Amino acid sequence: MTLIAIVGAGPAGLAAAESALSAGANVVIIDLNDSPGGQYHRQLPEDYHAANPERVHHDWASFRKMRDTVLSHPRCQWLANTVVFNLEPRPDEVPRLHVATGPIDSSARQRRVIEPDALVLATGAHDRVVPFPGWTLPGVYTAGAAQTLARTERVGIGHRVVVSGTGPFLLPVAQSLTDVGADVVAVLEANTVTTVARGWLVHPHRLAAHSNKLRDLGHYGWHHVRHRISVRTGRAVVAVLGDSRVEAAVIARLDSNWTPVAGSERVVAVDAVCVGHGFTPSLELALAAGCRMTSTVAGTFVAVDDAQLTSVPKVYAAGEITGIGGVDSADVEGRVAGLAAAGGDVPARLAQKLAAAQHFVGRLGDAHPVRDGWRSWLEDDTTICRCENTTFGQLRTAYEVDLSLRATRLATRAGLGPCQGRFCGANVDALCCAVSQSDRQQTEGTPAAAAQSRPIAQPVRLSEIAAQPDD
Repeated sequence: MTLIAIVGAGPAGLAAAESALSAGANVVIIDLNDSPGGQYHRQLPEDYHAANPERVHHDWASFRKMRDTVLSHPRCQWLANTVVFNLEPRPDEVPRLHVATGPIDSSARQRRVIEPDALVLATGAHDRVVPFPGWTLPGVYTAGAAQTLARTERVGIGHRVVVSGTGPFLLPVAQSLTDVGADVVAVLEANTVTTVARGWLVHPHRLAAHSNKLRDLGHYGWHHVRHRISVRTGRAVVAVLGDSRVEAAVIARLDSNWTPVAGSERVVAVDAVCVGHGFTPSLELALAAGCRMTSTVAGTFVAVDDAQLTSVPKVYAAGEITGIGGVDSADVEGRVAGLAAAGGDVPARLAQKLAAAQHFVGRLGDAHPVRDGWRSWLEDDTTICRCENTTFGQLRTAYEVDLSLRATRLATRAGLGPCQGRFCGANVDALCCAVSQSDRQQTEGTPAAAAQSRPIAQPVRLSEIAAQPDD
């Protein structure tokens, strides 16, 4: 019987598992967390004994039903607290997975080798934040971190908060913050109303397939009205002020390229800033497998066909690594990938949903792009790589000497710290955009992918690599 390995237990991974199980396959689900759900369905700790956990989630009943159905299935094996630290390609076969199970800081994790008949990658994405003066001060949080703290710990990041960045994700984050008692001063969308409208309102009849999204928009809009939260377009936090922590935010009006309009800056007293400029897909395992990448206005993603099949035979991809589209798109892509991996045919209705989901992904990228003008926010002492404390001035000086991205990274160590460029890689490459022709050919369209190409995909001890794996 076919064994399908699914990496990631978020909306895409769980949907893929449910679909594959229904088609008769055996499934092993591998996830770094101790419970399924991914970032979208982060749950309150069991020790809280929450009477109404659904209050911090959308569609909690549907998620719980799918989770329980999948994890209780006799043909499903659930590997929690498990990291895939290496994906070993094999000629004419599905890549071999090297995994370690146990707490991330444990010295006694259990090592396994999994040899599946098909592989579904649903590794998700993490916040992207473009740097600005003061962004490393205590009190500046990514949108994902702020929402996780609010949802899973019921903790607010501050008393008086401004939310800034781009994308509809800012709206539920603001709601989560107000739900735990924070005063959200404003939600700032960096793109102008013209850019946002142009992205969403072209062929408006095609949005009818996403009526649930419109319903969510109405829900968040009513919440913001009740809490008197202003939503401003064409504005962003371009600097944060404070000595040892956040004391104020500098807000500026932006043009369509995100360049601040001269004289529009104003200082707003806050004790926390929440920023999110879209998402960066987690491509480490897809790159290790040799999957072909594709570039869009929203970034670099795994290229797939109509069955979510990558360029590598029997390796499928679903969710945010194929395009940022949210939970509904991830669910549909996961169902298609799981069904196809199990050898089933994709029914016409599911194929139609997949086409609508992919259309929504494109709309989202067009309406909320990250423009180049953010570079004008920087000063020479602005930190770009937090792991190695590399500043914009150091990066620019090193690049001007050699005009090589690789040499610049080696000279400044930007992207070579513990995160291995996962968080700063795209920003470093964007700042070094005036590349020579040879570098342009090597990196054009795949800056984020180049930063994530690593033989060892996740931190692991040498002893774990050398250990004899269990059967």
